[in-house]
Amino acid sequence: MEKKYDKIYAIARKRGIFWPSAELYGGLAGFYDYGPIGSLLKQNIEKEWKKLFIAQEGMLLLETPNIMPEDVFRASGHLEHFADPLVSCTKCGTNYRADKLIEEKLKLKTESMSVDEMNGTIIANKIPCQKCKGKLGETFKFNMMFGTQVGPGDEKRQVYLRPETAQGAFVSFERLWEIARKKLPFGAALVGRSYRNEISPRQALIRIREFTQAEAEVFFNPEEKHHPCFKMTQNEILQLLTSEEQKKGGDKLTKVTANDAVHKKVISSELQAYYLTLAKQFFNRIGFEDKVMRCRQQLPEERAHYSIDTWDIEIHSEDFGWVEVAAIADRGDYDLRRHSEVSKKSLTVTMQDGKKVLPHVMEASFGVDRPVYLLLEHSFKDDGKRTYFNFNKKVAPFEAAVFPLVNKDGLPEKALEVFNILLKNNIMAQFDSSGNIGKMYARADEIGIPVCITIDHQTLKDETVTVRDRDTTKQKRVHIKKNFELLHEIWEQD
Repeated sequence: MEKKYDKIYAIARKRGIFWPSAELYGGLAGFYDYGPIGSLLKQNIEKEWKKLFIAQEGMLLLETPNIMPEDVFRASGHLEHFADPLVSCTKCGTNYRADKLIEEKLKLKTESMSVDEMNGTIIANKIPCQKCKGKLGETFKFNMMFGTQVGPGDEKRQVYLRPETAQGAFVSFERLWEIARKKLPFGAALVGRSYRNEISPRQALIRIREFTQAEAEVFFNPEEKHHPCFKMTQNEILQLLTSEEQKKGGDKLTKVTANDAVHKKVISSELQAYYLTLAKQFFNRIGFEDKVMRCRQQLPEERAHYSIDTWDIEIHSEDFGWVEVAAIADRGDYDLRRHSEVSKKSLTVTMQDGKKVLPHVMEASFGVDRPVYLLLEHSFKDDGKRTYFNFNKKVAPFEAAVFPLVNKDGLPEKALEVFNILLKNNIMAQFDSSGNIGKMYARADEIGIPVCITIDHQTLKDETVTVRDRDTTKQKRVHIKKNFELLHEIWEQD
């Protein structure tokens, strides 16, 4: 039976959503191009994130280089800790992540396994190369950062492509502190590319080597782990999978309000609970229902080296199971303390009461590419007669499509007039006049355009148009008024 992934991937390539990068030269594993439709979908997701974290939360937007000097990653711990267990076939050279290979073949959990234990497990169970059935070699730690050098000759300096955007905020802390008027808490927001040399990239956009992150780094006084707006989200219901439940081997979710989760100490602080609810609300806004989401607490052995406590937001995939899409991590004072030590420059700040404080960091980190794929999966509909994506109107690549019923009798000119009215009213619309009306509807459906506006001969008589709803295919006549926002009237027809 054909998987939903296969259907989506076929449409993605055909309709310009995404495809493997450098296809002309055979592609490069873990790298993808976003086409004209996918780029708009992805940017609309980023736009909604910025509305929430920059407009609503008032965070300071920051844009920093993708390449950073080696000292940054010595301080951050990435040179030492940012590694995955690698095992290679001694016959054909195929590489595998040892932990994922063990999980897939033996259905064992590997979070607490050392490299030696993984190596022993592979040998004891005689797991062969999945490609040629050859013998696998020794398992070892492989650092996933991409390294290069900057400058010529003696001026060469070792640098790395960043594995996360977060370090840009930490090394700019002094500047940000001044801009934030020397008050805590304040947040820095970054949206940009990160790079990880994944051992075995797979599942299209789920695991790739170059990807987009949207991260919020909140600097706060460790003695004040509260949030002034927590009361606005305290009654939000969260579905929690605690570390205690996982240690018992279970996967039962605890449904609880954010407020009760804090009071019962299931979530360690009000600040962390607030950003967990904010993350959940973000995914609701772009089109995911509560029933496909959960908040999973990372086990101590799987937490990053900087983390005191981390909760992942996970969304269920029909083909890939639970997929992490965001993480809310209490990073403590790790980041500013380490950068102080390596740079030999104190990042302690003086509060208004004269007290010296080394700020702690609460991080809300989001991947953007995984939500793009999961949104495609959860929005995909196939009723046997047509396929379409029922995207939320906030993120749909286009808000409307405008067609002439036929390509003659002045209808294309009238359709362009309506199209330009939409553009002048800041409505993202697409104009299409290629083929018959059925094919134009089909193309619009397959890229998730919520409504289609058809200009026909009746339009020339009474200034009305046919409006077709994507999800129901129902049609209505709507009047074209001068100097109006046509689409707003259409929304009222829903």
